[in-house]
Amino acid sequence: MNILQFKGISISAISACVPKTKINNREFGKLLFDEETLAKTIDAVGVEQRRVTEKSVTTSDLCFAAAEQLFAEQHIDKSEIDVLIFVSQTPDYRLPATACVLQNRLGLSKKTIAFDVNLGCSGYVYGLSAAYAFANIPTVQKVLLLAGDTPTKFVSPQDKSAALLFGDAGTATLLEKSDDAKDTFFNLFTDGSGFENLNIKGGGYRCMSNAQSFETEEDTEGNLRNSEQLYMNGGEIFNFTLREVPKSINELLEFSNINILEINQFVFHQANKFMINFLCKKMKIDREKFLISLNKFGNTSTASIPLTLVVNKNEHNYGQVLMSGFGVGLSWANAVIDLKNTKFLSLIEI
Repeated sequence: MNILQFKGISISAISACVPKTKINNREFGKLLFDEETLAKTIDAVGVEQRRVTEKSVTTSDLCFAAAEQLFAEQHIDKSEIDVLIFVSQTPDYRLPATACVLQNRLGLSKKTIAFDVNLGCSGYVYGLSAAYAFANIPTVQKVLLLAGDTPTKFVSPQDKSAALLFGDAGTATLLEKSDDAKDTFFNLFTDGSGFENLNIKGGGYRCMSNAQSFETEEDTEGNLRNSEQLYMNGGEIFNFTLREVPKSINELLEFSNINILEINQFVFHQANKFMINFLCKKMKIDREKFLISLNKFGNTSTASIPLTLVVNKNEHNYGQVLMSGFGVGLSWANAVIDLKNTKFLSLIEI
């Protein structure tokens, strides 16, 4: 059964961190497109500005800063963190798991359970489901979920299909038991038959790095990239999303006995403006209920859902929220979570 239900657990706080460096797509895009094409491209993807890390800054640095802010402002006793989950596709090293590095860096107990989850677009919702499962264990007090990515490190700046889309961010989410928490519901899906549609072939152990893997090649669309950089078949990802995501959301709402009109906000993975608008139209949902962050931060992969919640916190009183992540894997996941009592901290920059 791919539907999960949890009782008596809440998200107590969420924080987010982005790099200070801002990239204006209307300037950056002049290197790739003529003026008319650039305007149309930005209008379609919806990304006016992105945040990009310095070369020395990693995803774990962003998540570390978000976690430290959360601990300080929420007055968290670090000894009470029983589980640390790091969700990202841009780890510090091939090994060890970045969660182990973060356990030590954050000063958490050696008794802390710490592990990585290698997922991108659906990763935050998948990570949340794992965090809820651990929080459901009687002996576990608090679970820290760190989710983020620095996709600008693996996207070719000469790839017209992706260069204007991605930004970097890291987040921290704290879960704990709560007698007042409403039931939380998840459903999770995988279709690995489409893995090649969003893929970095080089750098793993099936296609190990070598001199040839760093050689730039031009595809039929005029995009320049090497096999250590992201390949994205946007058309196939779009078709997959429209085919699977609305259906899976309706299945979750039916199981949880929640009417779609009872959902206060929808927080979808910030893939691009065109896709989110199409989903909104297909599901006949009030556009005002969809939260957006991609216009200022781009597609931040694993971080996109919690980042979107943080940057919109002053404009909305969150209640029953539906989250949906979809993409690389192919993988998709949804959750219905009550965030009425969740504390959203101010966005920080490093």
